[in-house]
Amino acid sequence: MKAESHSICSHTIDLNLLHIYEAKKRISPLVRHTPLVKSDPLSTLFDHDVFLKLEFLQDPGAFKVRGATNKILSLSPTDRKRGVVTFSTGNHGLCTCWVAKKTDTPAVVCVSKRVAKLSPKRIEFMRALGAEVVVSGDTQDEAGEMAKELVATRGLTLIHPFDDPFVIAGQGTIGLELLEDEPSISSVLVPLSGGGLISGIALAMKSASPSIKVIGVSIENAPVMYESIKAGHPIEMKEVDSIAESLLGGIGLDNRYTFEMVRDLVDEIVLVSEKEIENALSFTLENHHWLLEGAGVAGIAALLSNKASGTGKTAIILSGSNCEARSLLKQLQI
Repeated sequence: MKAESHSICSHTIDLNLLHIYEAKKRISPLVRHTPLVKSDPLSTLFDHDVFLKLEFLQDPGAFKVRGATNKILSLSPTDRKRGVVTFSTGNHGLCTCWVAKKTDTPAVVCVSKRVAKLSPKRIEFMRALGAEVVVSGDTQDEAGEMAKELVATRGLTLIHPFDDPFVIAGQGTIGLELLEDEPSISSVLVPLSGGGLISGIALAMKSASPSIKVIGVSIENAPVMYESIKAGHPIEMKEVDSIAESLLGGIGLDNRYTFEMVRDLVDEIVLVSEKEIENALSFTLENHHWLLEGAGVAGIAALLSNKASGTGKTAIILSGSNCEARSLLKQLQI
């Protein structure tokens, strides 16, 4: 689906390239500038240069550490001492816990019963980092309601997983790094769920050159942002199981930022199937020797399935590696 074309300044969000540069400076003590490497197998296969942005090499194993760090470090000492709360399908909660431990900030993570069941290792890691984990509701949106209750009752600060300007700006630092490391990139493939990652990257890339093509990749099972853009407003969808569980979850009916930014700045959204994600996981393991999570290879899945194509130099964001390894290898029959 091609998103409607708009001016980069048409949305009402008070967020611009300067905020992303400020985020880069703020998060640099804790966040790694990850490598951008050329994939010879993909470049040969598609006859143009394909680069991989290795966000899974962040210490907590996912790009989410950028937005969480920018938000937490923007808080006053008093607010950090009081503590933060978030809700998550996995990686954002884990990254928030990691940053909280580094900054001596008490943290609470609200997860749904689905996440607690499907990602027990991530829950263990969160608790090992000193966080309080609250299991509530059947969906991410219901876990989010619990997080908002804790904001009201305990005075905690919400670290939203995607719909927050500081979080979006933090994720946007990936776009700055892409431009620094390979200024002639012509297209970028980005995993898309709540939209914080692609909103930040699109803002950075389009600010440099509106001609850079930004493509979002969602899963067929529950593409909430895709269907919301089609509907013209945020909608809800039933969550289903997926090998790319980090791409599950709603965008919030009260979405304030990412819906508009995806609508205005993203050139196209494509959907990939479970089988296509599995093929991309196997391809990545066999050709690059990286065992990533399903969401982490969404861009590779879109390329391998010919649902997204690029000319010139294409970058793919490999967003995370936090997976239940034994279960994943068994599912892939490896």
